[in-house]
This record gives sequence, structure tokens and C-alpha cells, in this order.
Amino acid sequence: MIERSESESRKLLGRLRVAMASDEPGQARLDRITQLIADSMRTEVCSIYLFRDDETLELCATEGLKAEAVHKTRMRLGEGLVGRVGLRGKVINTPDAPSEKGFRYMPETGEERYSSFLGIPVQRLGEIMGVLVVQSRDARVYSADEVYALEVVAMVLAEMAELGAFVGEGAALAALHQQPVTLRSTTAQEGAAEGHVWLHEPRVVVTNPIAEDPDRERERLTDAVDKLRVSVDEMLAHTGSGDSEQLQVLEAYRMFANSRGWMRRMEGDIANGLSAEAAVEKEQSMARSRMAEVQDAYLRERLADLDDLSNRLLRILTGQGAETGASLPVDPILVARNIGPGELLEYGRRLKGIVLEEGSVGSHAAVVARALAIPLVVHAERITTEALNGDHILVDGDQGIVHLRPEDAVAKSFRDKIAMQAKAQERYASIRDKPAVTACGQRIGLNMNAGLMADLPSLAGSGAEGVGLFRTELQFLIRNKMPKREELAQTYARVLDAAQGKPVVFRTLDIGSDKVLPYMKPTDEPNPALGWRAIRVGLDKPGVLRMQLQALIRAANGRPLTIMFPFIAQFEEYRCARGEVDKAIAREERLGHVLPASLKVGAMLETPSLAFAPQKFFDEVDFISIGGNDLKQFFFAADRENERVRRRYDTLNVSFLSLIERIVERCQISDTPLSFCGEDAGRPIEAVCFAAIGIRSLSMRPASIGPVKSLLMRADLPALRRLVSDARHRGEQSVRPAIMDWLRQLD
Repeated sequence: MIERSESESRKLLGRLRVAMASDEPGQARLDRITQLIADSMRTEVCSIYLFRDDETLELCATEGLKAEAVHKTRMRLGEGLVGRVGLRGKVINTPDAPSEKGFRYMPETGEERYSSFLGIPVQRLGEIMGVLVVQSRDARVYSADEVYALEVVAMVLAEMAELGAFVGEGAALAALHQQPVTLRSTTAQEGAAEGHVWLHEPRVVVTNPIAEDPDRERERLTDAVDKLRVSVDEMLAHTGSGDSEQLQVLEAYRMFANSRGWMRRMEGDIANGLSAEAAVEKEQSMARSRMAEVQDAYLRERLADLDDLSNRLLRILTGQGAETGASLPVDPILVARNIGPGELLEYGRRLKGIVLEEGSVGSHAAVVARALAIPLVVHAERITTEALNGDHILVDGDQGIVHLRPEDAVAKSFRDKIAMQAKAQERYASIRDKPAVTACGQRIGLNMNAGLMADLPSLAGSGAEGVGLFRTELQFLIRNKMPKREELAQTYARVLDAAQGKPVVFRTLDIGSDKVLPYMKPTDEPNPALGWRAIRVGLDKPGVLRMQLQALIRAANGRPLTIMFPFIAQFEEYRCARGEVDKAIAREERLGHVLPASLKVGAMLETPSLAFAPQKFFDEVDFISIGGNDLKQFFFAADRENERVRRRYDTLNVSFLSLIERIVERCQISDTPLSFCGEDAGRPIEAVCFAAIGIRSLSMRPASIGPVKSLLMRADLPALRRLVSDARHRGEQSVRPAIMDWLRQLD
């Protein structure tokens, strides 16, 4: 087994630095690098494979295999040993490659002569860019030192690729960040937007991956870590004792910042030839790779802390702060891994669209984006590593598609779509002030959803008759501490003032699941959507509920007040919540405060169980609003965050409509007002079906009111109800095909 020394490792990286600084074309650089590595590792073969597309690796340079195989040999991700390294991002080190599971013999390369195989992923910050391979005739397992040395080299290759050192002919050597990219993601807020990328956290660029003076690099690292520790200590001092959750995060930061193991590993990387920045990024890449595999929520959070701490350290080392000097474009599309509601509100309506690499359809950011009517997509993989500030970008929030640096034909088609939507909005403006009366003479109430004061100007312009759902949790989510009762009362009073006499339905605090308050200790639940959330939190911790009810009563100040409780699953929960309202009213009366002119207290029906509650529940409740988003996911047992299952189930499924019909019938018996609230209420086809089966009030985002009203005004509800009934009798799974046929005849 061949022994290596630190000086040899540094010597190889030094030779790579010379290759990096040369004026040679990208292909010549790659060829020279494979020769250098093979010579230094004393192996017969060194090969570099790079991705030509998301699924295909291409042999781009080799020393030892047949030269004619370069740019001809390709393999799918996961195919052969090279493909396995590219798929899993794991090292494969074997003395007998042909006997390994998944080995693929490629006769055009002449590799049958070589027994041992060492494959290393070429990756940067968790993104795999290719595979580095060395092979030899002798059956040998490469030593830990040799594996480590090649991992360091692979990281430098990744940095060189990022800096454009290997640009040449063909897809595999195409310049990074210049080609058109289409990403499929998840819709969190509908709409379409065209603009230019604005990175929430600009990427730190490491321009010097190889150390010239290791001693100097260690000094730079030590100085930067000292500054990092001071900054963490200052953050802890400023936080004080009021925010225990933030304190826990910062304590974790301090633990990592003072970790001897973390520091020792980075110093070891510097000793082997990396610069301070590259050493930090190597540790960050390892953390991200582990984060992608870890299932334990606590460990994932700690690895995320380490990732964030590495970013801070890189910014100290490079001087590349969040403020890069770039100006926000006139048409900014925000791109980020994730973002909090407060940060998003700071951008406000300046944003044309939002693209998140992580996030969820029910996240804080999604709630704010809906309130601001900004198109938002989540789960856009690799967007933060692929996009650069100023890149042209199209966001199709209706289809959940992102076009980065689109081709002209794609951009033209997208603009045509936006133009068609604009023309439709002009048509809808002509019916804005008309009531939504169907062709058969039935009036349907159309209301808007809101959650911010910024929403309220839309009330008059949208044609909404009122606010069918005001989400009160946003005032809690955007703060770092619990708001005071007086602050809430002032906010709710301004909402009622802005509504100018139109009805407003205030939903009490709906937290839990994926909406966790920054100052609330998170609960580790296996299935948060079915866990401790909404009214369950309010009844178990009544202090906040009572404070909010008092604020609402004081905000009404003699005006009508409508309150709705979220996530009621059984009659007793409604009775207990209603009891809290009665106590609050009695208390305010004793204090001499002005009581509401009228009071209505309702419930959101979001669980199938409530549809089967005793009839007395329907008799006692003042109104019911169907929360379609949760009701549908619980009815079909399909998580709406899970793309694999949520699209399998149609809102116009006959079984789901039958459940809605049952709710309608039970409300009719008690003469209880019923509305439908949720994303589906704002989809015209779904909306007319709800109206056909008896729902007379719908609440949706403001932009949806025009399209829904336009179709309702042309609809014959009895005819549509017959279509629903006929589809049920024919045993069809969904009424959508029949409704689409009707719509085509209507046009």
C-alpha cells in the first residue's frame, strides 16, 4: 500500500493551481489534471466524468483509458459504479471492480484490464457535479489517506468548474449558470410572473481554493473563527432571557463555533493544501450531504445550524456580506432556500414572484405570499445553486414551473399567457360591481380571504362582498415575541375600519402543524398536521385565546363582530370555545367596555368527523365555513405537502362532493349559513360545482373573484346538479369530465 505525506498532497494541489492559472482551453486543463492526479497517485488510470444533463454522466477526460472514449462514453445516473457514485454521492473503493454489484463493462474504454476502483463525488455544497475516478491493475484497496487526498482534489475540481475553468465544446463542458433550466416545483400561491433573480442570500464565491501559504491560511481561519465567536456571543447578549427558542439556537451556534473537532478538521484540510475558505466549504458540503440523509428532526436542525454558521464564517473570510452592492431589479423574483414571514414582509409588494428551494404550501412564507398575492413556488430543487443575481426568470405559479434563463420561444409563450390573463382581468373588471347571480337566478356570495392590513385595499377593487376569512395568526408569526392585547385590538379595529361596514370573519389563532410561532417551543410530533394545533392549542392554553377574544371585542367597539374557530373536530370543542367567548363578553361588560352590536360565532369544518356531529351542533353554531384544504387532505388521507399523493385526488371526486352535499343538507335542516373557504373556492370550475350542490357563499383570494363570478353568471345550477347526480349514478370517479364537456358547450 502506497503511503502519502502531507507535503505530497500540497504538492499535487500546487500543481493544480498552476493548471488553474494557465490560459489553456478547458479541455486541455482537464487532460492535464488527469495526468497530474494519475502521476501523483501512482495509478494507471485517472478519469473525470461530468454531468451533461441531470441524468447523464459523460467521460470528459482520462489518463489511461482509450482517448477515443472521451465525450463518447456516457452513462445514466445510477448506472455502473461511476453512476452509483454520482447518484448517491458516496465513495466507492473496491479492489475488484468487475465483481461489484452494478458494475458495467464499457469495452470502448479498455478498462477491463483494471481491477481496483476508487470513485469520488465531485461536489460543491452538497450539489454533485461529477465523479473523479482512479483505477489500477493491481487488486488494492486505496488507503484512507489516499481517499482523503482525492476528496480534497475533487472539491477543488468542483470549485474550478464553478469558476468556469473547464468550459469547452459539448453539453458536459458548457459554461455553468448560462444554460436555460426548467425546474418543476410545487405551487404555493398561483399566478404568473416574469422578472430577474434577486438572491435573498447571495452565494459566496471561493476564488482561491488552493492555499499558497498554509501557515497564513491557518491564521486567517483562526482570526475569522474568533470574530465569529464574538458575534455569536453578542447575539446571545442582546437576546437576553426573553426568547428561549432563539437562545437555544444561539447556544447551538456557540457550541459549534467553539467545537475543537470542527476547527481541527478545517486546520487539517488547510495542512493538506486547501485555503481557509475551501476548508470551511468542505466542512459545509459534508454537513449538507449528511443533512440530506438524516431522518432525525433534531439532528437535521443541528446540521442546519452548522450550515448557517459555515455561511457566516465564509462571509467573514471573503468579505462577501449580504450587501453585495447590487441593486434590487425593477422586477425582482426572490430566490431563497427558505425565508421567514418577517423578512418577506420587508420586501413587500415590490416582489413579482418568489421561488423557494425548501418551504411548504402551508408555511409562514406561503401565508404571507397569499396575503400579498405574489406567485410562489416551493421545492424548486437546486435553484439557489443554479441561479445568479440578475438572471432572467419566469415563474408559473399555476403549473408549479420555473424557467431560469429561458429560451426566446419559451419567454414569448409565457408572455402570451400573461397577456391573456391581463385581458381576462379587464373583462372581469366590467362585472366587478355586479352581484354574482347565476343564469338560473341564484345569488352566490363571494368574499375574500385576508391576513394583513395590506390586503384590505383589495376589498373594494376585487368586487368582494366582505372578508370571509381574516387570518389572525400573521400578527403573531411576524413578531419575535407575543403581541400585547392593546396592539391586537388596534390592529383588528383598523381592519374593521378598512372594511367600511362590510362583514369581516375573524378566525382565531390557527397555529401548530407547519405554523409555529418563533417564540413558542416547538412540539416534536410524528404527524403535526394531525397533532396539537389551532383550537386544540387554544383550549389547552386558554390564556392566549382569551386575550385574543378580548382584543376582538374591544376592536368592535359597538360594531358587529364575527368570530370563527379553526379545526373544530367535535361538538364539545365548539361548546368549550363558545364558552370562552361568553366569559370574555361578561368580563368586558363588567369592566364597562362597549360590547359588539351583534355577535356571531362559527366553526371551520376541516375534519370529516364534524360532518357527522350531532344535529344539535348544527342548531347551536351561528355559521359554518368548510375549510377545504384540510378537509380534502384528511378525507383522502393524502398529505397536501406530498406531491406523490396530493395530485391523485380530485376535488370533484364524487365521494368528496357527496360529503359536501351531506354538510349542505345538515346545515339546511338547521337553517345554518354555510360557506366554502380554501384554494378550491377560487377555482371557477370547482366553485360552480359547489354552488350547484347548494353552497351559497364562497371565500377566496381577491384575484379569483372575477374569474369565479364570470363563470357563475353563465351557470345553470340545476343543470349542473343533474350532471353531478348522473356521474354518481354511472359510477364515475369524478364529475370533472362531465363539467368540462358542459364548459366547452357553454363557450
